[in-house]
Amino acid sequence: MSLPPDYLERVYAGVLGKLIGVYLGRPFELWSHQRILKELGEIHYYVHEKTGEPLVVTDDDVTGTFMFLRALEEHGAGADLTAEQVGKTWLNNIILYRSVFWWGGNGISTEQTTFLNLKKGIPAPTSGSMKTNGKVIAEQIGAQIFIDGWAMVSPGNPDQAVKLAEQAATVSHDGDAVHSAKMIAAMEAEAFLSADVDHLLDTGLKYVPQDSTVRKVVDDIRQWAKIDQDWYKTRERCEKHYGLNKYPGICHVIPNLAICILALVYGGSSFHDAMTIVCTAGEDTDCNGGTVGCLVALMHGLKGFEDGQDWRSPVADRALLSGTDGGYAINNAARLAYDVVNMGRRIQNLEPLPAPKNGDQYYFTLPGSVQGFRASESTLQPGMAKVAQAVDDQGRPGLSVKLDKLSKAESVDVLTDVFTPPEVLNMRTYELMASPLVYSGQTLKAIVRGVTNGRAVLTSIRIRVYNENDGLDTLDSPSTLIQDGEEKTLTWEIPPTDGQPVQKIGIVVHAAGGSVSGTVWLDRMSWSGAPRLTLKPPSKGIFESTPGQGTTALSIPKCDLWRRAWVRGVDKWNIEFPVPFRVSNNHGEGMIIHGTRDWTDYRVACKGLTVHLGTPAGLAARVQGLNRYYAMVFQPDNQVALIKAWDEKRIELAKAEFAWEMETGYDVTMNVCGDKIEGCIAGGPHLTAVDSKWTCGGIGLLLTDGAVSANQFDVDGL
Repeated sequence: MSLPPDYLERVYAGVLGKLIGVYLGRPFELWSHQRILKELGEIHYYVHEKTGEPLVVTDDDVTGTFMFLRALEEHGAGADLTAEQVGKTWLNNIILYRSVFWWGGNGISTEQTTFLNLKKGIPAPTSGSMKTNGKVIAEQIGAQIFIDGWAMVSPGNPDQAVKLAEQAATVSHDGDAVHSAKMIAAMEAEAFLSADVDHLLDTGLKYVPQDSTVRKVVDDIRQWAKIDQDWYKTRERCEKHYGLNKYPGICHVIPNLAICILALVYGGSSFHDAMTIVCTAGEDTDCNGGTVGCLVALMHGLKGFEDGQDWRSPVADRALLSGTDGGYAINNAARLAYDVVNMGRRIQNLEPLPAPKNGDQYYFTLPGSVQGFRASESTLQPGMAKVAQAVDDQGRPGLSVKLDKLSKAESVDVLTDVFTPPEVLNMRTYELMASPLVYSGQTLKAIVRGVTNGRAVLTSIRIRVYNENDGLDTLDSPSTLIQDGEEKTLTWEIPPTDGQPVQKIGIVVHAAGGSVSGTVWLDRMSWSGAPRLTLKPPSKGIFESTPGQGTTALSIPKCDLWRRAWVRGVDKWNIEFPVPFRVSNNHGEGMIIHGTRDWTDYRVACKGLTVHLGTPAGLAARVQGLNRYYAMVFQPDNQVALIKAWDEKRIELAKAEFAWEMETGYDVTMNVCGDKIEGCIAGGPHLTAVDSKWTCGGIGLLLTDGAVSANQFDVDGL
């Protein structure tokens, strides 16, 4: 089946619709309809400021949707993807009690129950079946809220969408939860071809059993709507017949499906109306907002966001995904759209889309896409700088920065997040696990054009870096003069940052003289090269040891965001020790991870790696999750080995005898270059292997049933 000609833009719209719906409904999740009307009124726009939290937050609806979809990549699968493979993706990407699930308890939280089943070795789909978990657990909402990606890789092909959705849904759910997920997936796949609500509902119902509650919900609401002609009246019927009090568990799928169908029947012709209805109606508002937002956006494309509220500017494409891949956490709708489309193309045995603008990470080619870039106006009058995606008079897409009377004494910076933003510390939602996207030693490049009505501007690359007190310090490259109409390429190698995370990158614009009005264009921006950095706490001598007198704390900076740059797949990590990297895991294997899948060929040296209890333990490289990496490990019986982790398998690539001792520090190094994997211990074995399974990924400190520590890590390119 051929792909729609507007496939990329429609997927981009669907991703935006998902994000907008989730962020709109999140601040009042699980509020009743009555409470929403009393405290917030009818929902027509974002209300996060009224509840005192950021707009863009980590959320299970967003993370689960795009994380589980990566099972297609992890297993090289297409339409033949199995539930067991999706279950393995759960285990590789989810960290118990940290990833974005509601960890409400075994037998209470569907996702926690499923995850524990998978950890015990119960494979999917048994892990999510009624026979294993009971009917109540099996029929909660999760399968429905994670389902959109399977439709977006199956445009116009509901059969394929349903097949994939069923495999993914049965990892954790059963019964009506799976029926609902399959119906929504079919509707979203068909939405690439039709915006007719009745046709979409009829399409979805083809995949639902005749005697299911899901079918009855849809039939009832369609009939009630014909009689009522008023969504408020029909909502009352939904509450009476399908309200939360009618179904057991914390968040059953049926009451929330009813709200989604209500919003679609009454508001499906308008994204704006659909958002108002689905969020004002109550129940699980972020889940339902995301489901309806994605579906209606796929129906109408990007034009559906027009002629009403400006949903897109506050979001600015931003997305947060919290899992073991720290380099995928700080994300944006454009990047996600390309990833989804290329998965869909691969299923069709098609080549991936050409990378925009030669593979630069920020390209601004999709209509309205700003990829997280926003102007900071802390020193400016409101409205002095406006940022938007646009096309210049020569037809070149880019990011336009419109200046209004920018004086020589003023500047405006236009930046995007590349690591956890400060406001995340104020989230009441799930923890964000992330690593920075860029590092010292890498080269930033920005192509900038000046169109300033005859005036010149001075432009620099700017980064903001966290300091030891979790504040942000600003570093700029040397300034470049850009004349009216001139294009310049700015390059800058990121200087050492004392191991602290880079939080933002972008450009800063100064007037070269006089007042400047006009437009400066950021055509593209990118980073390249291998990192060159030392990773250790940024403050010298956090502790002082005096013989016979124990250890005395000198000063303990906050360092919270420095530590947040590591994905913590362990039970405990305390920097309140003389050794800064001291981690422990109570049961099984654990790891702290740093870096991104941009890291390919590099050397990592770990100083003072000490096994305190438990093996295998050691240094990992090219980490792609908890179950995909290479590692140089200490093993029992005076053994060290170079291993490859591949899902549940731990494969020895090389091993040697070495009389290592617990509570003794060793300097351990790994080199990964092409298919050559090396691991060595100072004064001990040097092991080599050839393997090409994992070509990229960050570093990790690995442990099993115990504790390990290390002094610092040094990373450099090869």
